Amino acid sequence: MAIVIRLDEKLHERRMTLTELSERVDITLANLSILKTGKAKAIRFSTLEAICAALECQPGELIAYDPTPPPEE
Repeated sequence: MAIVIRLDEKLHERRMTLTELSERVDITLANLSILKTGKAKAIRFSTLEAICAALECQPGELIAYDPTPPPEE
């Protein structure tokens, strides 16, 4: 996928678990997990804003574009 989610890295930097983040932003653990693994098809700006507020970061620190094509299986 060309869009890369860097939620794991930011959580590690902040020494925060996915469960803690889920509680702080009031988003289900399942939905955060889908986002973290890159399986989400979209994200609401309000969700992104809440995550950025909880992690004290900018959206660009969580989302990146990688033009490298995925490896063929």
